[in-house]
Amino acid sequence: MGEPERIVADDPKTAIDAGPMGYRQWIAVAITVGLNALDGFDVLSISFASPGIAKEWGISQSILGWVLSMELLGMAVGSVLLGGVADRLGRRPTILACLTAMTLGMYGAGQAGGVDQLLAWRLLTGLGIGGMLAAINAAAAEFSSSRARNLAMSLMVIGYPIGGVLGGLAVQQLLAAGTWRDVFVFGTWATAAFIPLVWFFVPETPAFLDRRGGAGALEKANRILARFGHAPAARLSATPEGEARGSIGDIFKPQLVAATLLITFAYFAHITSFYFIIKWVPKIVVDLGFAPSAAAGVLTWANVGGATGGALFGLIAARVGLKPLTMATLVASTGLIIWFGSGASDLAGLAMMVAVTGLFTNAAIVGLYALFAQIFPTHVRATGTGFAIGVGRGGAALAPVIGGYLFEAGFGLQAVAAIMGTGSILAALALFFVKVRSRD
Repeated sequence: MGEPERIVADDPKTAIDAGPMGYRQWIAVAITVGLNALDGFDVLSISFASPGIAKEWGISQSILGWVLSMELLGMAVGSVLLGGVADRLGRRPTILACLTAMTLGMYGAGQAGGVDQLLAWRLLTGLGIGGMLAAINAAAAEFSSSRARNLAMSLMVIGYPIGGVLGGLAVQQLLAAGTWRDVFVFGTWATAAFIPLVWFFVPETPAFLDRRGGAGALEKANRILARFGHAPAARLSATPEGEARGSIGDIFKPQLVAATLLITFAYFAHITSFYFIIKWVPKIVVDLGFAPSAAAGVLTWANVGGATGGALFGLIAARVGLKPLTMATLVASTGLIIWFGSGASDLAGLAMMVAVTGLFTNAAIVGLYALFAQIFPTHVRATGTGFAIGVGRGGAALAPVIGGYLFEAGFGLQAVAAIMGTGSILAALALFFVKVRSRD
């Protein structure tokens, strides 16, 4: 893949939107895929480690639910707060700061001496992951041309289950020969490895510099355009008054408030159903009498299904409307979560059920992320995405806790799955009322 044809554009954003994709743009997008894969492993690491934690410290299922949820609470705060930082200070510095927090959090979790310490380190990890998700969603959209954007967004989102697959394969080996602490040692090194990759290969996005403006913004944007093989822009685009520095209040202005609330509720509802599967599968498998390494293998199949579903969704979305396809996938997700609750008599059957469920639940997440990029304009893209993710992940933090209390109260897997699966169909209902239109 060579350099793009040099098309002279009036402003930096148009240069990216209208021009073809160069290989350096694809490298930047590929790193966002890798970062989302890293997020996928980091979030799932506590699920992989949970059987060993419960055994070593003798904690109850309700306490384990809080252990499973803590990074989700951190993610909720990080997404809301750091999404706004990414819209004010830039995508690149936010990503680097979040990587540093995640590295420290993974290291500390591996050294924790008790539940309180583990909760604190997982909270820090979650803060980093939350800010990361908001920043890389905006970055992947803004590094891509208009023609390649849907593909780039789909690739970025399926990085999450790919991280789960690769991490699951590694964890099976780690748990077979070591302890749950080795999971976090591995995660520390994997996270730290991305810091130099981002430093050298992920510049600030020209769209951000174009929208922020200020002294030297055009020169910085043109240096990045030259790096990507594009001709320099003649000027910055005209920025509507008050939009250069977006704030969280902007996503609640009359033109955006309805879409903001509906897409946030849809993400909140579906991600709660999604995280019931992701967080409780390993413990359920162990409770059925299988080894922790086998539990990691079953969860890996959930991510194989998720990666497959995300890729298929991206291909189909090019031919079918994004909103109706997402709604249909959400409805199917509810049915499959309820099916998962019926259980299976052997590992192969359980792995198959989890893989198919993961295919649809993650495909729906691909659709929701693509809708974020369409609904929120450039100056509040990370803020809006961060708000939706933050509220959603805050709700998702309740999923393992609610599941834990339901199990402890005597409800069986079928009943718990039916209750937790309703979130996806509620998300489909919310999307019915969302008006999606193209934005800058």
